[in-house]
Amino acid sequence: MRGLLAIPLLLAGAGALWAAAPASAPKAPATPKRIVSVNLCADQLVLALADRGQIAGLTHNASDPELSAAAAKARGLPLLGNSAEQILAIGPDLVVGMPASRSAALAALPGRTYPLLDLDTADRLDQIYTSIRATAKAVGHADRGEALVAKMERELAGLPKPGRGRVAAYYQRRGYMTGTGTLIDELMTRLGLVNLAGKLGKPPLSQLSLEEMVAAQPDFLIVESATDTITDQGSEMLHHPALKNIPRISIPQAWTVCGSPEYTVAARSIVAQIAAIDGGRR
Repeated sequence: MRGLLAIPLLLAGAGALWAAAPASAPKAPATPKRIVSVNLCADQLVLALADRGQIAGLTHNASDPELSAAAAKARGLPLLGNSAEQILAIGPDLVVGMPASRSAALAALPGRTYPLLDLDTADRLDQIYTSIRATAKAVGHADRGEALVAKMERELAGLPKPGRGRVAAYYQRRGYMTGTGTLIDELMTRLGLVNLAGKLGKPPLSQLSLEEMVAAQPDFLIVESATDTITDQGSEMLHHPALKNIPRISIPQAWTVCGSPEYTVAARSIVAQIAAIDGGRR
């Protein structure tokens, strides 16, 4: 976590270099009134922790229910494209992102500085808690961050590990599989599942052919709920008859695409679905 910084921009060739913030750089007010998020994952934290009236802009993906678990909360709020002009017009007193300092829109505003909350991508539960607390403090509602972390801890307390060492593959359109060092992998481990990608020595993102998946015979396939029905060739692969005997766990992509409060929702759903699968085998 990098904390609150300011964004001075230096253009060099085709890229942007980020210099150290000068002493006179603006600081975010204790309770900012014009918050802009420049990242889908930051959108969800801002929506969870800031007052609605504080939010001056979110990314255009914030209202997409397939990508954002907080899409309903985003309706009616300003959605921004990757536009420097929009940010310039708002004059935000806090910009939040993962990280905000790499926003192309901000890079197009040389000489402008804004208070910045630069968040790290969360690949573990403790990192989600860190991001929640940092965001809550930055938006002026530290108590909400502590309350949200406590709620998540309660929801995970005593959660069983129904995986019992069984193997699962997080299998996506066109045969992509999520590997170790990811939030999905951490979630699997927490629930007692072994990630097939790790067992096969695959990188964080790899492709596994249908034939390879059938040969591997995992105990479970974890899939995005959007692929429960065939909508294109990518999702059609997941419905091949060769996979029909592998029990399937279905969760919305929006619950896991970001390190967000929906982590606990995903965990509880997976536990319930494994219990239902195991119950059906008896």
